[in-house]
Amino acid sequence: VPTNELIAAYEGILIKIYEEVNPSVVHIQVVQRGKSLRSLFPPEHPDIPELPEIPGFPEPPEELELPPQRGTGSGFLWDTQGHIVTNYHVVEDADKIMVIFHDGSMADGEVIGSDPDNDLAVVKVDVPAEKLKPVKLGDSTQVKVGELVVAIGNPFGLQSTMTAGIVSALGRMLPVEATADPLMGAFSIPDIIQTDAPINPGNSGGVLLNDQAEVIGVTSAIISPVRASAGIGFAIPSAIVCKVVPVLIEKGRYLHPWLGISGYTLTPSVAQAMGLSKDQRGALVVDVVPGGPADKAGVRGSDRQVEIDGERRRIGGDVIIAIDGQPIYKFDDIVTFLARYTEVGQQITLTILRRGQSEEIVVELGSRPGDQAEKQPPASLQRGRAWLGIVGVTLTPEMAEAMGLP
Repeated sequence: VPTNELIAAYEGILIKIYEEVNPSVVHIQVVQRGKSLRSLFPPEHPDIPELPEIPGFPEPPEELELPPQRGTGSGFLWDTQGHIVTNYHVVEDADKIMVIFHDGSMADGEVIGSDPDNDLAVVKVDVPAEKLKPVKLGDSTQVKVGELVVAIGNPFGLQSTMTAGIVSALGRMLPVEATADPLMGAFSIPDIIQTDAPINPGNSGGVLLNDQAEVIGVTSAIISPVRASAGIGFAIPSAIVCKVVPVLIEKGRYLHPWLGISGYTLTPSVAQAMGLSKDQRGALVVDVVPGGPADKAGVRGSDRQVEIDGERRRIGGDVIIAIDGQPIYKFDDIVTFLARYTEVGQQITLTILRRGQSEEIVVELGSRPGDQAEKQPPASLQRGRAWLGIVGVTLTPEMAEAMGLP
């Protein structure tokens, strides 16, 4: 086929995708009110102590008001009832949400559901149904590396921008921020699609499309040393989006199936140290959360340490090699299985190796700690932030002298 015909066919695909999907993609602008200095501290702690009076040093203001924070992102129309899907981090803590449609018209938005652990949120707008054109959803489980993909969003606030590339990799894990309880560790979003289609700040919450103009992912994050596209972008797969969004619309939040273990992928060296074949594959359980689903079912964590390749490793726990008959080759497979195929309250069967012998354990899945909580921990205690509880200034020579110090 002549090169010019191939180029024309490629251009035709891109033009068709843009014309079909761009009316379904929106620009989201958010505003967070300016906060006072005191509001940044947990309410249950004492008031900020007064700064000492220092000769020649100006009095501190009683209330330091920080300027409003503004942000921008993307979203897409889910249905004709005014539901818009975006990333949770786009609308997190927003006091005002403005949705801008492809034709320039605007509407106020309200968050009606959010799932921080999958970085998804649903915004509702009051707009006539005839103005809303929902996207078509594709099956991310059928995507293959090398396929053509297109991203549409609002990078750096530049509305209705399209970029193109390929699927660079599949099955990536995208870590989310740690829970307030350090014992719970951090969770990850599984099955992430990696792409080299240019994705930049402002693309978050937009669409990643296949050549049939179907949404196969929600563009969410990039890896870049300069906060701009470096050819490594990530999208939350449509398989997760299709599972989570209807629940957010109906109930406002999503309960995540939870096993209550932590561990790592079995390596040949660790397998041999445990008396297993070096070719044995699976996920080694290191810790079991006390009182969690796995603990109640009798799953055992690692009970000893050995030095392997100059590193201390915990070994001896159960090795999960299958869930409901589906092979588990690495620890990430457990996270992916739970996200794809299970729900809270469901019973699953773990096939494990314990002291080299195969056993089956039935576990009833719970929900992640915090999913059911009505109140969030204080802002300064969330996401593992350390807080000392003081306010001060850097000591200068003049201040030191005034205080009788060297």
